[in-house]
Amino acid sequence: MTQFLEIGAAAVTAASRKLRVNGIELNVAVHGEGPALLLVHGFPDDMAVWRRQVPALVIAGYQVIVPDMRGYGRSDAPAARPDYRIDLLVADLVGVLDALGVARTQLIGHDWGAAICWQFCMRHPERVERYAALSVGHPNAYARGPLEQKIKGYYVLLFQLRGLAEWALRSFDWSLFRAATGQHPECVLATQWLARPGRLTAALNYYRANLGIFMPRAYPPVTVPVLGIWSSGDKFLAEKQMLDCEKLVEGSWRYERIDGASHWLQLDDPVRVNALLLDFLHSSPTESK
Repeated sequence: MTQFLEIGAAAVTAASRKLRVNGIELNVAVHGEGPALLLVHGFPDDMAVWRRQVPALVIAGYQVIVPDMRGYGRSDAPAARPDYRIDLLVADLVGVLDALGVARTQLIGHDWGAAICWQFCMRHPERVERYAALSVGHPNAYARGPLEQKIKGYYVLLFQLRGLAEWALRSFDWSLFRAATGQHPECVLATQWLARPGRLTAALNYYRANLGIFMPRAYPPVTVPVLGIWSSGDKFLAEKQMLDCEKLVEGSWRYERIDGASHWLQLDDPVRVNALLLDFLHSSPTESK
């Protein structure tokens, strides 16, 4: 089985089309045929962040669905902060599946994509076969995380400062943004996308509209099988917020650590990430480690 075969960003988006979903237009690419598998990106990316996973997943026999989330890529970017509430982000994914006639899907999310997918699993477990969370753990595991996580997550408070945060991140040729996301293999490309009118504010509105998910609260149980993958070079997420998911997942739980990769583990170590994803996708729903 080919574990790593990269396609260019243009090839990922070449198969995309606009879907009218949840009152907006989302740019969605569909690759391959077979059981559905939904890939959900986070900040500050678009669908192209998955280009090192798409070929391996297609070769493995999946229909890979890759949206640009609202505010990102070629999808619409509503201007108002409430337009980025977590319930709307989850509804966007439901709408994509409905538009494509998909009843159930395998689910993989990274960063904000992972946070959205945790909520998807809790709200719509009947639509999920299994879920792989990259970098970001269950919202209560994050909210109850140790001091290390509070320090690593300092930017969440910075991003609440509307106008000031935008100014600070853009200033001096995006120097603060580049310093904060210096691990990102394609930081320069990300700034080019975010420099478009309204796009940086749209990305920051994910944090502003959903501050409540960074605090402990009661959630429905997670009953689907879950794989959590965390990377030792992650500057933003502590390992414990992923390890503690074991106590919060009622379905089978499996944890894997990748040493040496940054927060963008799917770009840094695609061979290892793809191998773990394929092993999880092909495993029995009751298997865990």
